Amino acid sequence: MSATAPELPADLESGLRRLRLGAMRRMAAELILTAKTQRWTPEEFLRTLVEAEIGARDDSNARTRLKLACFPVRKTLADFDVAQSSVKTATFEYLSSLEWVRAKENVCLVGPAGTGKSHVLVGLGHAAVDAGYKVRYFTAAELVETLYRGYADNSVGRLIEQVVRADLVLVDEVGFAPLDHTGAQLFFRLVAAAYERRSLGVASHWPFEEWGRFLPEHTTAVSLLDRLLHHANVITTAGESYRMKEARQKGGRTAEPSV
Repeated sequence: MSATAPELPADLESGLRRLRLGAMRRMAAELILTAKTQRWTPEEFLRTLVEAEIGARDDSNARTRLKLACFPVRKTLADFDVAQSSVKTATFEYLSSLEWVRAKENVCLVGPAGTGKSHVLVGLGHAAVDAGYKVRYFTAAELVETLYRGYADNSVGRLIEQVVRADLVLVDEVGFAPLDHTGAQLFFRLVAAAYERRSLGVASHWPFEEWGRFLPEHTTAVSLLDRLLHHANVITTAGESYRMKEARQKGGRTAEPSV
């Protein structure tokens, strides 16, 4: 029968609580007993406590970063079938390395609907969170709506600075709906604020030469693309929509007679 770990002395409990060493406080009594029975050296005991505290804080920080990223779904790079996509393996490996985030480069995914742009974008975001980076995800509509609220109460400058505190800002579905003059200017201000300071990841089904379809002014489009593409990795996706392919496959199975 194993011995029951005694409670920590009140002064140690209070001290660890005051120092906010939660993992140490939870584990110390049991580890003291283990250290005595297994005759650990003081260094082994201290190292185990410190590693437990670091691990607990890393886990807590990762959960916080994931929550603040506001991903709509969980999609990972491991789940992305590179062989079935138009993304080259070498390109995918470079994106997965996150070297471009460290270099404050951008990633621009352009291609038809259903060709994996959003999956790669969100997957890169999850990989960045796991690597310790701060990430923020928006659809273009959500981003402009958020910036409009700041514009309405004259806090848009502070709001943009708050957004670009993230190491990586992801904007999906760019061009899904046209922007008015104010919305386009607000989007430009965000891109300009991030320029050479933070990494941006954007996904759009419109090729860049057609961004005038949803940006009302040519000069705004040119200025925005100039900053966005200066340090950018541009990936063009192609092929049949994964969603349409999956729907057709499901439909085919449904149509088959049961046996």
